[in-house]
Amino acid sequence: MLECIIIGGGPAGLNAALVLGRARRQTVLFDNNDARNKVTHESHGFITRDGVTPKEFREAAHNDIRKYPSVKIKKETIIEVYKEENGLINVKTADGQIITSKKLIFATGLKERLPNIEGVRAFYGKSLFSCPYCDGWEQRDQPLVLISENAHAVHMAKMIYQWSKDLIICTNGNKTISDEDKLVFERKGILVREEKIARLHGTDGKLEKIIFEDGHEISKTGGFVTTELYQGNQFGASLGCALNESDGIIVDTLGKTNINGVFAAGDTSFSGPSQLIIAASEGVRAAAGVNSELTMEEF
Repeated sequence: MLECIIIGGGPAGLNAALVLGRARRQTVLFDNNDARNKVTHESHGFITRDGVTPKEFREAAHNDIRKYPSVKIKKETIIEVYKEENGLINVKTADGQIITSKKLIFATGLKERLPNIEGVRAFYGKSLFSCPYCDGWEQRDQPLVLISENAHAVHMAKMIYQWSKDLIICTNGNKTISDEDKLVFERKGILVREEKIARLHGTDGKLEKIIFEDGHEISKTGGFVTTELYQGNQFGASLGCALNESDGIIVDTLGKTNINGVFAAGDTSFSGPSQLIIAASEGVRAAAGVNSELTMEEF
């Protein structure tokens, strides 16, 4: 009988596994290595780990966790999660195994949907990014583009301006920016282009040009793109976990969902900036919640 199953081996799941290992809890972490940050060359903003690659981070985390014999990491995919009438939680792996646990932590993160523009995927994670806190410094003072099809463009553009004043906003055929905001941007020298983008051009992931459907071209060396985030699986929904407006699983101060025995951490409970250090801290929070609940149940 396991005390906790963790689904997801990103920073939230890994840190939760570490804390539960130190608490001597029988834990299994399932990780199919399908993280959203696989396209990222470096991660930033995590003190002592600034510039670390996702691979280096995972390897260091696995080395830390190996010190604690009560935790196992399995490179398997979970295809189903369900509760028994007695409150125990079952997970089913792709090869048909059923594993039972008292508690469960969802740390599966979110998936992202990019704008439907030819070539955008080839540049994403190389010269087009989603987070200025993560990649703004590396693009400072360069000629940049913000590609955004939603109202988030206004806030994002103002943030990017801190790193580069050479900025253009492309809404790809969507009129999501008010005339008032356009005037604000115009005073700052930020051009708003609402025409549809035909394709992006560059080599080896390095952006060179934005080509519009009317044939007009603008040269830019990089930039940012707003993405649409969504749950990559229906595990939480199948158990009845409540979701917030951003499609994240709602949790309390210790990572507990509205379903007994079920916790969530990291981007899967999305409520703020999508940062490595924030996800890791939420893994600590959920692990503390699990350990506290197991302790109280024992007494």
